[in-house]
Order: sequence, then structure tokens, then C-alpha cells
Amino acid sequence: MRVLAFICALLAGPVWAQSPADAAQDAAVRLQDAQAALDAASGRSDRVEALTETVQAYESGLAALRDGLRRAAIRQRTLETDLNARSEDVARLLGVLQTMGRAPAPILLLHPSGPTGTARSGMMLAEVTPALQDQVTALRVQLEEVAILRDLQTDALTILEDGLEGAQSARAALSAAISDRTDLPQRFAEDAVQTALLLASSETLEAFATGLVDSEASVGPDASTVKGAIPLPVGGQVIRQFQEPDAAGIIRPGILIATRPRALVTTPVSATIRYAGPLLDYGTVVILEPAADTLWVIAGMAEAFGEVGQIVPDGTPIGLMGGNITQAQAILNESAQGSAGQRTETLYLEVRDRQSAVNPADWFAFQ
Repeated sequence: MRVLAFICALLAGPVWAQSPADAAQDAAVRLQDAQAALDAASGRSDRVEALTETVQAYESGLAALRDGLRRAAIRQRTLETDLNARSEDVARLLGVLQTMGRAPAPILLLHPSGPTGTARSGMMLAEVTPALQDQVTALRVQLEEVAILRDLQTDALTILEDGLEGAQSARAALSAAISDRTDLPQRFAEDAVQTALLLASSETLEAFATGLVDSEASVGPDASTVKGAIPLPVGGQVIRQFQEPDAAGIIRPGILIATRPRALVTTPVSATIRYAGPLLDYGTVVILEPAADTLWVIAGMAEAFGEVGQIVPDGTPIGLMGGNITQAQAILNESAQGSAGQRTETLYLEVRDRQSAVNPADWFAFQ
């Protein structure tokens, strides 16, 4: 009985709201849906919106698949380690079951001490047999789960390759669609000479932003009504807060967001594009004006979308992050090591009110 109790304790596992295998399989379905959306996007009149949703669906599906594979690998190792650690007890359980299976039922009930002992042994057997059956069922479930997880790892390479290829195709199609777009309202036409002069005369981001505020006073979008509840322009995690020094002790009046390579950057509210291109040492920068005298400086992208003077609606792509896309086999290796992938790219976000930098937390909901 002590051995049986020990086996019961060992076979009792955690209860998952959704198993790792189910999570990974659901992510694979989401990637298939994204592929179908990509195929359908070419025939839609609102191609930019359709392709934006498709790219985001691919990003979401790939992130979910990586997390599911990581959880599956951890779960598989846990099950295999657990089964190996108690192999002796499992062997005893199987031996008991085999012995019971070979012995005729009447003999099992006989006891050398006579009728009283036989009655007691019958009662004990009646009590133990269901418990043994429960343990056999639990063991079978674990073994089946291990088999499913192994099959999932085998199929994952093809799923990942298709997902990564589809995401890249969707990004390329989106970039082309944005270049061909002609339906956005134009708040003003860019004065290329004035912009070049402002760039040449500005030694700091503050000076450049101040020049932009002073150069245009016409009425545009006003996002101040949703101030404080605006999502970040890219999915990720804030790793440096407003006025927080970096590892070198440099303080910049903005936040730093860690995100994945080639992540899509969008404007979370309607805004006017005031600048798009390289700026000082900030890399590729897009400056948006979501309200009068307010600028959002979004820096660190590899590509910028849109034209100066355009009023872009919420959810409009304004750029893509840089970095190298991890290959499918490398993703599997990361998952096997218990990693869901690293956010290796960083996006800088600064908010300026008139001539001063303010805390982005006043506008964005990220804390």
C-alpha cells in the first residue's frame, strides 16, 4: 500500500488551463489563418489595412507558437524526467498488474488463514484494484502526452518555416501597398528645402523638434481626449523608463521598448506625420503630431512608412524594426532550451509638449 500511495503522489501532475501541445497547435492554426488572410488581401480595396492585420496576425501567431513550443519542450522534459526517476515504481506497478492478470479470479480471493482471511483479502483487493486502474490510466495519459509532444516537435519545423516565409511576404506586400497608397488626407505639403535647413542647423533632437513645432500651426488631429490610455506603437516591454540612465549613465527623456526583430510599428491614434527619415544619431525616425503642439518621436526603426504632411488613421503602419529573423531550426533549438525568443530590437519613444519633453506615461498606457 505504501508503494501504491507513493505512485499516486508521483503521478499527480499540475493542472493546465491549456496544455503546451494545445497552445502550440492553436498557434499553428492562427498561422494558417494568417496565410489565408494574405492570399485574400490582394483582392481587397483596403489593402494596407488588410495587410497590416495580416502582418500582425503572423507576428502574434509566431510569438504564440514559440511560446507553445517552449512550454511543450519544458513539459516533455518534465514528463520524461519524472518517468525516468520513478521507473522502478512503475515497473512494480506493471508487475502487480501482470500477476493479477495471470491469476484466476477465485485463486486471488483465497487466503491461507481461512474464510476470514479470504474475506479480508477480498475487501482489500476490491479497494486496491480501482486505485491501480487509476494509476494505469494516469500513466497511459502521460505516455500519450509525451508521444504528442514529440510529434509536435517533429512537425514544428515545417510550420515555422511556412510562418516565417508568410510573414516576410506579408511585410513586403505591405511596404509596396503603402508606397502605392493615395487615399490619405494631406494636411500640408512638405517643404523639402526648409526641412533640409532645419536638419542641418539642428544639433539636438530638442532643437529639431522645436523647429517643427514652430513651422506649422494648422489644425490637425487631437488625441488629447484619450491621453493616458493609448497603447504603445509596438508590441514589447518597456526596459528603460523616462529619465532613467542607461548602462553608460546617459539620460534621455524618453522610454526604451524592447521588441522582436522586424516587428511592425503603427500609430495607435490618428496623427500627422511631421518627419520621416534619418535624424542625428537616432537612426530612422518618425515624428508624429497627435495633438496641437505635441510631438511623438519614434526612433530606432529600420524602415519608415508614410509621407510628411499625411494624416494617418490609428493602426496605420509607420515603420518596421530592424534585426535578423531567426531561422526555423534556431527557433526550435531555442525552444528546446526553454527560451521563447529574445526581444533584441529597441524602439525609442519620446513625447514633447511644446518645447519640453514630458513623461510618455502621461500619454501611453504601459505601466
